[in-house]
Amino acid sequence: MKKIFKIVFALLFLPLIAQAQPGPVKKAAQSVFTLTTYNADGTIHYTSHGVFTGNGGEAIAMWHPFQGATKAVIIDAKGKQYDVDAMLGVSENYDVCRFRIKGYNNAATALPLTSDNTAASTVYLVGYDLKKPEIKSVAPLRTEKFMTNYNYYVFKDVDVSGSMLGCPVVNAAGQLLGIVQRPDNGGEAFSADARLTTTFKLYGLSINDQTMRATGIRTALPSDEKEASLMLVLAASMTDSLRYNEYIDDYIKYFPTATDGYNARATQMVNNRKLADADEMLQTEVKRAAKKDVAYSNYAALVYNACILRVDTTFTKWNLDKAYDLAGEAYKLNAQPAYQHQQAQVLYAQKKYKEAADLLTALQKTDLGKTGEIYYETAQCKAQLKAPKTEIMALLDSAVNAQKGAASAPYVLARGTQYDADGQYRKAFLDYLTYDSLMNYNASADFYYTKYKCEMKIRQYQPALNDIAHAIVLTRTEPVYYAEMASLQLRVNKLDDAVKTCDLALTIKGADQISDLFIIKGIALCEQKKTAEGLDALKKAQELGDSRAEELIKKYGK
Repeated sequence: MKKIFKIVFALLFLPLIAQAQPGPVKKAAQSVFTLTTYNADGTIHYTSHGVFTGNGGEAIAMWHPFQGATKAVIIDAKGKQYDVDAMLGVSENYDVCRFRIKGYNNAATALPLTSDNTAASTVYLVGYDLKKPEIKSVAPLRTEKFMTNYNYYVFKDVDVSGSMLGCPVVNAAGQLLGIVQRPDNGGEAFSADARLTTTFKLYGLSINDQTMRATGIRTALPSDEKEASLMLVLAASMTDSLRYNEYIDDYIKYFPTATDGYNARATQMVNNRKLADADEMLQTEVKRAAKKDVAYSNYAALVYNACILRVDTTFTKWNLDKAYDLAGEAYKLNAQPAYQHQQAQVLYAQKKYKEAADLLTALQKTDLGKTGEIYYETAQCKAQLKAPKTEIMALLDSAVNAQKGAASAPYVLARGTQYDADGQYRKAFLDYLTYDSLMNYNASADFYYTKYKCEMKIRQYQPALNDIAHAIVLTRTEPVYYAEMASLQLRVNKLDDAVKTCDLALTIKGADQISDLFIIKGIALCEQKKTAEGLDALKKAQELGDSRAEELIKKYGK
């Protein structure tokens, strides 16, 4: 009888014993949240859980719910909803990621990570519920080590329900060991050490990392200022305007005494023709920046560019005199040649060529003289002052010789263009060859057209054919290039090629209004004794009002 009584007594109190959890473990339930990710069309992509780990809304969860998603939201233990702001790091191998919640600042819910390398023999799985979250004590099926000190827990499937995925795994002290995980395609439930997420580090190039780009949620700005500056530059061309705004906001927030964030925002405002707002932002930059000379220089550059491009001539507060003075303020604070260079550019824009030339000549003796730009700009000033050609060419020679390799390419082209304009076509041709080589034969269509015209003047017909063909490959919808090529083919008696080139050009919209194509095609066909077809082409040229057509029709129509 006593034995039966003991059994009944034990059975009655067993649930109470099972529910008697340590206080820190119960408190961990405050850190759990639901996670829902969404597709681009607004439909639900995945639902899971996660856990807060940082004082600024940092959290961790499984990675695969984010893959392919464009948006994510969480609902915390109090039932409040927040957006996921940015990704802080990913481990694809261990299917875990770290991210930041937008507008969440409840540091009390951050679950501390364990610092003990020893694997726990008993752990607690802490579920999510607004009223009474499930807390379950389990013994791992096995524990493995990875990356030397980190623990990898594997659980019995019977111990882990689907509702627990993403929820925290803690020790008796309520310290985070990991989160409940299971592969998306099924398999053993596991938990990779949450300390792994503390090793995640963002760099400027992380914005282009293929793993991070697998989700539509943006990559967070790095904590290092230089890396953050790099990411900010890349974000301008890799993200939409709304997301770029978020990067600028973050940069200003995390680096309030740096100049890059304010300058990026002011540049946006200038591009949107909001010069008054840009001026206010640049004044803020000057006020807050640790490097005030850089801030003044940025200010000067934006004022100068806005004036040159005539962004908004009604905003009279910005003018070239102001740009000159701002660059001067930068120079007063830090006597860098670059700031005087800004002043020289302003003087040139004001058509004060003598003052600009004098200042640029002085700058040739500084470190700026190690690059070709100063010599090239001096040459431009001298050209405006009608200086002797020998003086201008000497400056262009200095620009070319100031540095080696690809850095000299723009100045080689400038010298070649000057030779071309002066009628020194063979010298121009040699510079064009050098420029093409420096550009790895990947220059613009305009360049190959320019080189073609120079080659025609010195009767270098085969290189000319190659270059006009190159221009066509780069810009297939420019009928003028086809007409030039067909004309040269006609000149070197490649009659069939000339006809084909004209026919190809005439497939381009609007090309049927270019009489040259019909003139060239008509002559080529007639020279091939295809007189009827040739005359038809010439008649089309005549219909377009080309005065040459009548004489040609008479010549070939006999």
